[in-house]
Amino acid sequence: MGLTDNLFPGWLLVITGMLFAGILIRAIRQTDWTALRANQRLQHSLFGAAVVLGFLWQLRAGLSPGLSIHIFGMTAVTLMLGWRLAVFSGLLALVIVVITGREPLSLFAVNGLITMMVPALVTHAIMRWERWVNFRNFFAYIFFCGFFGAGASVGAAGLTMVALLWLTGVYDWYHLVHDYLRYLPLIVLPEGFVNGTVVTGLMVFHPEMLTTLDERRYR
Repeated sequence: MGLTDNLFPGWLLVITGMLFAGILIRAIRQTDWTALRANQRLQHSLFGAAVVLGFLWQLRAGLSPGLSIHIFGMTAVTLMLGWRLAVFSGLLALVIVVITGREPLSLFAVNGLITMMVPALVTHAIMRWERWVNFRNFFAYIFFCGFFGAGASVGAAGLTMVALLWLTGVYDWYHLVHDYLRYLPLIVLPEGFVNGTVVTGLMVFHPEMLTTLDERRYR
């Protein structure tokens, strides 16, 4: 999902811009840039994921004026790269989307929060929970982090967008429920399937590409 028209007042754009910048700065500070420069495979994964996301986010369907839905794919990218590098990959993809005219530059921070940062952080939180519970079956990683994580992340992103639209008075509650919220489960299911399938394929054929996967826990 994404916003294709500038529907928000200026003060909200400032607040979302500050949140966006704060999360981005944290990601920059916590990234091991030396390790990234030394790992070409990780670099290829980062830039390759950005290109795939940039293409994937072009494929969307319109709902109400200014609202659109599309597959996020951020859960699979987060499990591949970790939430920090996933944010950078999503940032590059968002630049592609803006350059191609699918989303306006004025909503860069808002769409960045909804499309990449909220899903990445929710996926990261679910992954940390899966580690904390310490499941010993690798299906737990696939199901909870991949399938469920993707559904939960897009659900959280959708609710975030609905909250912003409602609190700023862009759309009334009835309109949001009737034209958007009741369709949210139909968005959650394909998101979970697509990301879960990608994670399953990587785990079977290229587990080394999933930097968040600790294979020792499942032996």
